[in-house]
Amino acid sequence: MTAAKFIVIEGLEGAGKSTAIAICQQFLEQHKVDFINVREPGGTPIAEALRTIVKDNHGEQIASETELLLMYAARSQLLHNVIRPALAKGQWVLGDRHNLSSQAYQGGGREIAATTLDSLANIVLKGLKPDLTIYLDIEPAVGLARAKGRGELDRIEQQALSFFERTRARYLELAEYDNTIKTVNAGQSMEVVHQDIITVLEQFMKSNN
Repeated sequence: MTAAKFIVIEGLEGAGKSTAIAICQQFLEQHKVDFINVREPGGTPIAEALRTIVKDNHGEQIASETELLLMYAARSQLLHNVIRPALAKGQWVLGDRHNLSSQAYQGGGREIAATTLDSLANIVLKGLKPDLTIYLDIEPAVGLARAKGRGELDRIEQQALSFFERTRARYLELAEYDNTIKTVNAGQSMEVVHQDIITVLEQFMKSNN
């Protein structure tokens, strides 16, 4: 491959993103790919501070629009200071969430108009889009049960089940019409999920050689 690639892992809470990222890391290392890891929101000092604001309970209700703007502010910092420079020098980028999360969580879950999200995305992304997104699909109730098993839930994880059902519906809707988004059934056994992820990565590498 001649050009650096941007790969993103997406999914609801409890879908297994951390494990999927570890699988992707191992796969890229085996193929001797020079890459970096990033996460959203976060990845720079300012973006990490914004992550804390988004994730924590502050004794004050965070408006949906505020949450949306915080997400894009953090994304802007990460793109400007980390992702774009890495891609420019030939490094691949492996991301834990990206713009699809905002479309699903704030657009689907919070029911913010798509036109609003598109306006912010145009300003912040300036046309940048992942080359591959692996979306780990799971029933919200199952994912939340897994997340609760990990410990205390953050502010977003504490949302009602209906919020995550709307978020999942938007994920699936967007994945249906974008051939760079590959859906993996995260409700299967761990071994099958892992193999499905590897298969997606192998197909991606083959199509880009």
